[in-house]
Amino acid sequence: MELTQNYQWNKVSYLGIFKSLLLWMFTLTVCWLVVGFPLIVIMATIAVLSAVILQSVLPMSAVLLVVGSIVGVNVLAVIFGAVILTLKGIHPQDVTWLRWLHGQAKPLHTSVYAACPLTCEVNQ
Repeated sequence: MELTQNYQWNKVSYLGIFKSLLLWMFTLTVCWLVVGFPLIVIMATIAVLSAVILQSVLPMSAVLLVVGSIVGVNVLAVIFGAVILTLKGIHPQDVTWLRWLHGQAKPLHTSVYAACPLTCEVNQ
């Protein structure tokens, strides 16, 4: 089993792994910002309250400490998720709900123009 895993890693290009990692990082960041917006509001509220509480203990760096830790935890979560997905061999191009990575959108309807009956079947 170990020999097969080593063989699979030898034939994978490092550029492909890096590309997959960057695509996962971008995709997870966008998903976190769009879908997790209510959680971001709750985290911001908790950050403000904790900065006010820490202001009495650490007057100079309370805001920097709180903001840095929250941003750092979010960045590490996105990077950790991207690394796990990349190491498992799940490529963003293989995921069906990420159609925009394939370049093949499934439109809900096709446009019909007034000139289409005259020009759609014309071959040059």
